[in-house]
Amino acid sequence: MTRLRRSRTEQAMAAIKARAVARGAGAGERLPSIRRLAATLELSPSTVAEAYDRLVAEGFVRARPGAGYYLTGRAGPTVPLGAAAAPEARAVDPFWVSRQSLDASDAMLKPGCGWLPAGWMPHEGLRRALRTLSRADDALLADYGSTRGSSALRGLLLGRFAEEGLELAPDQLVLTGSGTQALDLVCRLLLRPGDAVLIDDPCYFNFQALLRAHGARVVGVPYAETGPDPAAFEAVVAREKPRLYLTNAALHNPTGATLSPSRAHRILAIAARHDLTIVEDEIFADFEPEPSARLALLDGLDRVIRIGSFSKTLSASVRCGYVAARPDLVEAVVDLQIATNFGGPSPVAAGLVAKLLAGGGYRKHLEQVRRRLAGTRREVAERLGTLGIRPWLMPRGGFYLWCALPGGLDAAQLSKLALAEGVVLAPGNVFSASQTAGAMMRFNVSQMADRRIDAVLAGALEVLRRHGPPAHSSGPALADIAGGTPALAGTESVRKL
Repeated sequence: MTRLRRSRTEQAMAAIKARAVARGAGAGERLPSIRRLAATLELSPSTVAEAYDRLVAEGFVRARPGAGYYLTGRAGPTVPLGAAAAPEARAVDPFWVSRQSLDASDAMLKPGCGWLPAGWMPHEGLRRALRTLSRADDALLADYGSTRGSSALRGLLLGRFAEEGLELAPDQLVLTGSGTQALDLVCRLLLRPGDAVLIDDPCYFNFQALLRAHGARVVGVPYAETGPDPAAFEAVVAREKPRLYLTNAALHNPTGATLSPSRAHRILAIAARHDLTIVEDEIFADFEPEPSARLALLDGLDRVIRIGSFSKTLSASVRCGYVAARPDLVEAVVDLQIATNFGGPSPVAAGLVAKLLAGGGYRKHLEQVRRRLAGTRREVAERLGTLGIRPWLMPRGGFYLWCALPGGLDAAQLSKLALAEGVVLAPGNVFSASQTAGAMMRFNVSQMADRRIDAVLAGALEVLRRHGPPAHSSGPALADIAGGTPALAGTESVRKL
C-alpha cells in the first residue's frame, strides 16, 4: 500500500469520527453506506471500506453482515499504546538499559543501544528477498517451521563454518527464533536453579538478566585485553564449580577485546580438567577484519556450544538464531524448542536470512560496514577524548568503545542526567557482576553521528564534577544533585541544542 493510499484512508477515518462527534451520534447509530460516504468524501469505495475496517479493528465501529456499519459508543484508542505512562523509576540495572533502548522514541539518541542504525543495514537486499518470498509456495507463509529450521539456511551455515575449518554434520545444527532464544534453550537444557554460571566481568548485560531468570548463581571472572587470566579463571572454576562458562567470540561485548590463541587453549584445558561446558556467542564475529581464535573451532564442539544470529549484521526485525553443538545436545535442544515454541524459527525469517546469505550481497555489505566502522571508531574516540572520556582499548573491529569517565565519575548518574536530555547511555555496572565498573561506559560508535550527544555529555559531566560523587562512593541521590536534572538543562552546552 502506498503512502498516498494510507493518507487517504486516514483522512476517511478522521472524517467518520468527526461527523459522529459533530452530530452527537451515540452507540448503535447506523453510519452511511460505503458508496454513499465515498461519494460524499470524494474518495474511492475501496478507501472508505478500508477506513471502516480499521475503525472496526479499533472498536469505534461494529460491522453487521448485510446490515452495514454502526457506532459502538467506544472512543477507540486516543493515544498510541507506545505513549502509555512512563514506568516508575527503577535501579540502573541490565533491564534499565534494555527498556530505555528498546522503547526509545525516534527522537531519542541511543549511543547506549546494542545495534547499528537502520540506515546502515542492507535494506534493498531485504526488500528483494521479501519480494522473492512473497512469490513462494503458500506453505512458507502459512505453516509452522520444521523442528530444525530451514534446510537451505542450515546448509549455508554449515558451509560458512566449514570455511573457517569447523566441519559439522547436519545433526549438529539447529535454528532458533533468535540468538537470545538459543541461549535460553541451552540454559533450560543444562541448568537447574542454584547452579553456578561463570561469565566475563564485564559481559553483555542480558547474559546476567537471562541467567537470573533461570535462577542461576552468577559468578564473574575479570576480562583482560586478551581474555580472562588463566590462573584467575581456574581458581574461580575450582572454587565455584560452575556448570557453564558463557562468553563472546571474536569481539567481546562490551570491551571490544579479542581472546588470544594462547589463552583460548589454556581456557579449554581448564574446562576439560573441571568438566566445564562453554557457550560461545559469536554474534559479533562477522565484524572482525580477520578471524581470531575461536573456542568452538579449537575444541571441535566437544565441550563448546556455539550460538549466534544475524540481528546485528542484517536486521533485528528478522529474528533467527542457531545452536551448533554435539549431536546429543542438539537433539535435546530440538525437543525443548518443540515444547516451548512448537517448531523452529519463522520460515519467513529463516527464508529471508537464507536469501541474503546465498549471494555475494552479504559479504559486500559486511565489507562496507567494517570500513565505515573503522573510521567511525577513530573519529568517536577523538570526540570522546576531548571530554576526558578515554577508551580502555581500541578494538580490532565492531561498534563498541568501552571507556573510562574522567575523575572516576559515576556512569549511572551520568546516564540518568543524559536520559533527561533525550540520550540513552549504557553505564558500566550493568555489565559488571562484581559492580566494579561504576566509572566505565559503553558507547556504540555507529549511534554517535548526532553531535548533540557531545553537548549532552559535556553538560552532564560538568554537573557531576560540580555536584556528583565519584563512582566508588554511594553519594547523594540524583534528585539531590543541584536540584535534579534542571541543573543539566541550565548548562551552557545544553542551552545550545
